[in-house]
Amino acid sequence: MIWILLLILAALAAAAFVGGRTLAQGRFRGVRAHSRPAQHGAYALIWVAAPALVVLMLAGIFAAPIERQLTAAGTPDAVAALEPFRREAFFADAHRLGRGEPALQIWERPLAEQLPVEARRMVRVERTLQWGAAVAAVLAAIMGGLFAFSQIRPNVRARNRVEGWIWGALFVCSAVAVLTTIGIIASLAFDAFRFFQHVPVTEFLFGTQWSPQIAIRADQVGSSGAFGAVPLFAGTLLIMLIAMLVAAPIGLLSAIYLSEYAGRTARAVIKPVLEILAGVPTVVYGFFAALTVGPALRVFFNEIGLFLIGGPLDGLGQYLALVQNQMALTAGAVMGIMLIPFVSSLSDDILNAVPQSLRDGSFAMGATKSETVKRVLLPAALPGIAGALLLAAVSRAIGETMIVTMAAGLAANLTFNPLDTVTTVTVQIVTLLTGDQEFNSAKTLSAFGLGLTLFLVTLMLNIVAQRIVQTYREQYD
Repeated sequence: MIWILLLILAALAAAAFVGGRTLAQGRFRGVRAHSRPAQHGAYALIWVAAPALVVLMLAGIFAAPIERQLTAAGTPDAVAALEPFRREAFFADAHRLGRGEPALQIWERPLAEQLPVEARRMVRVERTLQWGAAVAAVLAAIMGGLFAFSQIRPNVRARNRVEGWIWGALFVCSAVAVLTTIGIIASLAFDAFRFFQHVPVTEFLFGTQWSPQIAIRADQVGSSGAFGAVPLFAGTLLIMLIAMLVAAPIGLLSAIYLSEYAGRTARAVIKPVLEILAGVPTVVYGFFAALTVGPALRVFFNEIGLFLIGGPLDGLGQYLALVQNQMALTAGAVMGIMLIPFVSSLSDDILNAVPQSLRDGSFAMGATKSETVKRVLLPAALPGIAGALLLAAVSRAIGETMIVTMAAGLAANLTFNPLDTVTTVTVQIVTLLTGDQEFNSAKTLSAFGLGLTLFLVTLMLNIVAQRIVQTYREQYD
């Protein structure tokens, strides 16, 4: 029904535009008007569409509470006597039966006999509300159209009014974005403040033990968890560094080739193939890391370890022989592969933004293409490349979850050894909020402390990157 109603409203809006424009053309013949007939038609269209959409939005917000109140008002005594949980289950089952789906068949007499009666009554209430909302929307559209037609006069500033509506719509969209950001920050800050009431900020930021397991009984061992987040920060930093060591050189060299050396045919083939990597879901990269890269690296290091056992490096050999699939190196390497298209695309755009006059001047001095790249293009584009790496690649690497979960493990180890199992901030947030949780315990609230810390770190990186990029752009403006 909603699609039919939207089609009717769209037809009314189109008719209002045509009618308003035609009426304006007839009234303004031989008269100097402030606005064009099409602008009066657009004004009429807005006054038809806007009130109807407001009515539909209000109906969508308040329809469910009104339906619940009307349903509860006519509830039979047998249903009203039920406990709140069973009464809600009965209404849900009746609503399911009213939609034509099979009932759960868990009710005894007289509730089983009352179920189809309640289903029909709920269907009537729902349809009444739907028809009421539809009629109200159509009436609002008609009344808005009549008002708009009454305003079609030569001295009416229809153009200014239409632009005012457009300005208002753009302002609302901007306000929604700003309010969403404020809401995210407020929700993080509120629950993070509750967490820091249980755990001191210094212990969270500088503690070296992370074990947020709160026991059910007070006398149980481990009833007070350890919330030192330094191992999580170390694991996040380690994987991010490995990822950038893979993505930065490969992506930058790919960008140099595409920008300076590749012909049109090679660029048309290589650039789309590189960008395909950006569209691969991260869970697929996680599978690739867990099933291909991890076993390959384990076999590689195990072979080296077996070769070193019995020699002067026997201790290192025994350690390498016990390396497992999950390690920071696996997650960082695959994450670096994921970031290659971002680095390559950004670096390519920045290299192409360097003025052609710098290249021509270098060639005029007798420099080769490689010397021009090394001594002219890279120094000129380096601030922009650094800012782009911070803005996209590093921020994305910090926030990655699936690859780390599947390739690096869940152990919170304070180590910078790439062959050890580590975890990151985002993985711990997912782990802490998985399943049914009690949002009054420090264990669950610690996820919000981690989220707020991650948000602040990413925000600072983005600010630094923006400043670097702006400074780079000012050099050639």
